[in-house]
Amino acid sequence: MVHAIQLPQAGGPEVLCWEDIPLPDPGPGEAHVRHRAVGLNYIDVYVRTGLYPVRQWPTGIGTEAAGEVVRVGADVTDFTPGDRVAYAGGPLGAYAEERILPAANLVKLPSHIDAETAAAIMLQGMTTQYLIRQTFRVEPGMTVLFHAAAGGVGLLACQWLNSLGATVIGTVGSAAKADLARDHGCHHVINYNQEDFTARVLEITGGKGVPVVYDGVGKDTFEGSLKALARRGMLVTFGNASGKVPPFEPLRLTAGSLYITRPTLFDYIATREELDATAADLFAVIGRGDVKPVIGQRYPLRDAAQAHRDLQARQTTGSTILLP
Repeated sequence: MVHAIQLPQAGGPEVLCWEDIPLPDPGPGEAHVRHRAVGLNYIDVYVRTGLYPVRQWPTGIGTEAAGEVVRVGADVTDFTPGDRVAYAGGPLGAYAEERILPAANLVKLPSHIDAETAAAIMLQGMTTQYLIRQTFRVEPGMTVLFHAAAGGVGLLACQWLNSLGATVIGTVGSAAKADLARDHGCHHVINYNQEDFTARVLEITGGKGVPVVYDGVGKDTFEGSLKALARRGMLVTFGNASGKVPPFEPLRLTAGSLYITRPTLFDYIATREELDATAADLFAVIGRGDVKPVIGQRYPLRDAAQAHRDLQARQTTGSTILLP
């Protein structure tokens, strides 16, 4: 038996239960991993509240962690006991001391990435990678808008974009978060509680707007993000922190021949080749010092409910990890 956080049903943070669960032997293609650190992400809130449907209840929760391989099942040749590994992706169940999962989801950690760093960056870091290097490839000299610039993805993105030679405009919700974003490569910081971010973006860009907006906030920023785009610009909406974007008429995109996309990480790491390439790019920028992960909070795994409360209240900065 091992301890894990379980969800008996959808609901508020109070439905997260610390329980003993059985751990079977790894089957063919599976690995038994002992976790050293678990990542907390907003996708976990979407699962807990029922916004993202699950196959059945009760269920585990969490999609990201790091640790070491304990055992492997039949046909697993890429990993052996003792390998330091991390992952970001289903099936649900990362909020656990140990677990069984498909070995195909794992990547080996280089020596310069420890377990806590890995748990803080796998989902958010690979999300950053696909957003700025694949969904819309940012080039030197571009000016981009990134919402929630002091969040886990935001702080990684500000640093990475800065290293690419881009000018970064970021939105935040407080003076403290503004300082944090600025310290991590954000050139123009907008406190959306004090300024109209759309008007400020247009001012910064001389009325032209930006070629791309990265928006993980959702409902509250959608309208302003569209208006901040340059002609033929792209709105990349990748999260719903403030709620789902309401339906809209595609005809609106004709005001500038705009593009909009709603990507998810898992469509960018669906194959072993894609997963390895995305993780390798992330590990490389960290190895070069271009990106320095920020772990803003650490909670005991059993206190996951409090971590969820703080995340939803926007009281967290950078990445948050849960420690078994």
